[in-house]
Order: sequence, then C-alpha cells, then structure tokens
Amino acid sequence: MRLTGPALRVTVFIGENDTWHHKPLFTEIVHRAHRAGLAGASVFRGIEGFGASSLIHTTRLLSLSEDLPVAVVIVDTEDRIRAFLPQLDELVSEGLVILDECEVIRYTGRGEEGRER
Repeated sequence: MRLTGPALRVTVFIGENDTWHHKPLFTEIVHRAHRAGLAGASVFRGIEGFGASSLIHTTRLLSLSEDLPVAVVIVDTEDRIRAFLPQLDELVSEGLVILDECEVIRYTGRGEEGRER
C-alpha cells in the first residue's frame, strides 16, 4: 500500500486496563484497524496522565493507580479513517478520540523499494 500526502490521524486515549470482551481494548482497536485494511496502527503506553475522571495515573512506585494511559494512533486517508470511526464509537465508552489532519511524507514497509541507502 502506498500512502503519501494529506491524511487523517485518529488518536484514541484510553487506560491500559480498559477491556473489550475480556481482552485489552487497545488490542481490539488495533486488530479491527488491521481487518479494516488501514495503513497502520501503533499503541503507546504513557508514564503519567489524567482524563475526564481527574484521577492521576502514574508509574511512580508509591502510586495507588497503575492503570496507565494508552494512546492508539492510526493514520490513513480521510475516507478510510472516517469509515472506521463507527467502530471506535462502539468500542470506546470511556476515553478521548481525536482527529488531526496530517501529511504523510514517507510510508514504506520492510523490503519495499526505496529502502536502499
């Protein structure tokens, strides 16, 4: 798949302990994005943060909370991202979902042409 130029980035902020049918919610989001044929998805684990609940989640040793923030980032064309949004609406009952316009400069997988240096 080739992807360059204008695109949309959807970022989903959830907790790492959030689940969907007894498995991590971030895993379900990534697998659905893959099945939908989107260009790619990555999960990033935060070290500290808070959201609508106003509870601070942190990795600090003496913290009471270890439900750390997680960000799932997906980038693809606007049409493909917007077509995927209803799935996120179904999955994300607590958290934050944002859209950003972005520009893809390079999107190349391993072994694809243009990797020679």
